[in-house]
Amino acid sequence: MAGVVLGLSALAGAGEAFATESAAAAAAHRTPLVAGTPCTITAKSCVDLESQKAWLFKDGKILRGPVSISSGGNGQETPIGHSLRVYRKEKDHKSQESRQPNGQPSPMPYSVFFADGGIAFHGGDPDRSSGGCIHLDPKDDAQAWFDYLQIGDQVQVVRASEERKARAGKAGAKDSDD
Repeated sequence: MAGVVLGLSALAGAGEAFATESAAAAAAHRTPLVAGTPCTITAKSCVDLESQKAWLFKDGKILRGPVSISSGGNGQETPIGHSLRVYRKEKDHKSQESRQPNGQPSPMPYSVFFADGGIAFHGGDPDRSSGGCIHLDPKDDAQAWFDYLQIGDQVQVVRASEERKARAGKAGAKDSDD
């Protein structure tokens, strides 16, 4: 019986570990933010899903932005992450998941893929939700993201209020240790 209780105690402790933030999030919350944004100086691009804004960063400073975006919706939410990476770029990509009314694949100009499932920054209507991607103004912003971001660059997709709350918790925990 003692082994069962011990095993249950270990499982309860493991459950608490699963409830804590990921290693990438914890590291991000210890890293300084780019002034005026919810993302860290290690990122090359930042997306705030709450404000529907995005930025490009160079050397920990804003290079471009904030610009208006639209993100995923209708059950196809944009994934959140602190250590997403650009893994592919395709100037004239056509979506195999999203179709135009005539049945043809939807154009995704200036695609910069950064998350599993074909999630990318690309030109699209910033007033219309996407299938998880980040729509940028196709004339200016999508090309700027395409031209600037390189394979391996870090992308952060966050909710600013959650970032503020996580950082406030860290500051409170640090203060209580003093």
